[in-house]
Amino acid sequence: MPLFLLGAVLGSGTKAAEVNSAQIERGRYLVHGVALCIDCHSPRDEKGQFLAGKHLTGAALGFAATVPMPWAPAAPGIAGLENFTPEQAVKFLMTGERPSGVPVLPPMPAYRMDQDEAEAVVAYLKSLAPQK
Repeated sequence: MPLFLLGAVLGSGTKAAEVNSAQIERGRYLVHGVALCIDCHSPRDEKGQFLAGKHLTGAALGFAATVPMPWAPAAPGIAGLENFTPEQAVKFLMTGERPSGVPVLPPMPAYRMDQDEAEAVVAYLKSLAPQK
């Protein structure tokens, strides 16, 4: 392979890795600092502290609805996004609808992220090891 082609191939791979890394970091920021997914989707100990190594692996909710309504008693694990394809997850974060077309149950908000935000969140969640 000519040297200039090798440089182009290696250079594009490095740029792709940098873009992917930046997208994952943005997704991490959105999940932990903006959407606060960690608050419901991560288990806590008896003192309310997050359990180390269990972030985004699912948790029972520590609160309930005060009026009768459909309600999700637990937040599922979202590390690895095993139950969604990337396309389904992006659509979910943009519309608030599950792949079946059914909206989320409270207390999960029906997010209306834009495409770039949703893709960053999905890239971050897909980068995490799912809980076994």
